[in-house]
Amino acid sequence: AARALLNWPRVRLGAKCDLSEASIREFERGRHLPSPERLLAMRQVFQAAGVVFFGQDSSGKPVVRLQASRTSHVTNLAEGEAGIIGNSEM
Repeated sequence: AARALLNWPRVRLGAKCDLSEASIREFERGRHLPSPERLLAMRQVFQAAGVVFFGQDSSGKPVVRLQASRTSHVTNLAEGEAGIIGNSEM
């Protein structure tokens, strides 16, 4: 839910917390649980990007929100990351 909130592809999250895209996909599908260290790394990356975790709702789905001051920075690229601005690739 946090990755979707930030509109990050799996490869971006993986690069930030040293996980493969496949590992993140399997985790999101509920097929594989990363080590506690990797889970903490993911949480820290999300929190640094402005995601706030509120636990789970009554159906067990995670509840996450962006900090109000961070919403305008969601699409910013980290140093060295490629992206698309308008119709131009960088």
